Amino acid sequence: MQILFLVLSGVLILLSLLPFVRCQHWIFRVAEFVKLQLLVFQVPVLAWGFYLLAESPWIWAIQIVQALLIAYHVFILVRYTKFWRKDKYEKGKDASDSIKIISCNVLQFNKEHERFIDLIRKEQPKIFLTMESDAVWEKALRVLESDYPNVVKVTLDNTYGMHFYTKLKVNKSQIHYFVADDIPSIEVELETEDGHRFVFFAVHPPPPSPTEEENSKERDGDLLSVAKKVRDYKMPVLVTGDFNNVAWARSSILFKKTSKLIDARIGRGILSTFHANYWFFRVPLDLLFHSPNVFIDKLFIYPSVGSDHFPMGCTFFIDRYSDEQAEDIEHLEQGEMSEVNELIVEGREEESDNRK
Repeated sequence: MQILFLVLSGVLILLSLLPFVRCQHWIFRVAEFVKLQLLVFQVPVLAWGFYLLAESPWIWAIQIVQALLIAYHVFILVRYTKFWRKDKYEKGKDASDSIKIISCNVLQFNKEHERFIDLIRKEQPKIFLTMESDAVWEKALRVLESDYPNVVKVTLDNTYGMHFYTKLKVNKSQIHYFVADDIPSIEVELETEDGHRFVFFAVHPPPPSPTEEENSKERDGDLLSVAKKVRDYKMPVLVTGDFNNVAWARSSILFKKTSKLIDARIGRGILSTFHANYWFFRVPLDLLFHSPNVFIDKLFIYPSVGSDHFPMGCTFFIDRYSDEQAEDIEHLEQGEMSEVNELIVEGREEESDNRK
């Protein structure tokens, strides 16, 4: 029993400590994703350890480390619960009408197109975004174009295609390739029926994993390039998509600080979106950040549409800049902008190296 306890404790402690290492290899970065799962395992293992203290008093050392890591995980995760929720903001008389967005990594190889189309027809969002949408998906989604006349299409068959549809007025749009010429981001300046303008940014960088990218350099470089671009925008900004990252990861924190945006999940729930087929290993990869003049009414996850990601929905409105909401902005500390610039350069160099 002692051996099993030591093995379990060792694995849990190791996985908890790996994210503290500033290495971009997937082994260290993927460990960031499973913080909630680690917590679920660590609590009973800690309780089990107290029964073994009589056999080996030195197990106290393991217990102390395990308890400290549990406290750390709770400290990070509690802000994604309603215990962290602030009072609801009251809309001003000049605020925009409510706007609904649906964003979904539809899975390029998912052939159940009608399930997603039915969701859009039922929910009638003002904006919807698809990721991993190729030419087959583009063709399937044409039935919605009569309701969504303003479209930005980036049709790719490398699982990084992206399609943006809206009922709102599009003032201008641009497709960016920040670190690689096959990894797009979409930037659109929109205008509501009541005259409010805002910028919508859609992202989908590659994940660090044993089956895709060996490290997180391209992901981090791409996301931080977006963060630097929107940092000084005067208009309201909303950035969403499949970040292939979790909100509490170091690079996500740098994204939030650099962009001067607010994490919409704070006080609303972890809201895991991936993997739709394995409930215990679900993590929140589809994120949403917004400026202090964008106010989130609701953030929610829809049922499966056949993809490995659940669709994510959001309703929000635009109002005057809120000093109270701006208190949630975290600022870069000394040396962190240099770190951001270095990660962007490394992301671009990684793409160049991959082409050699």
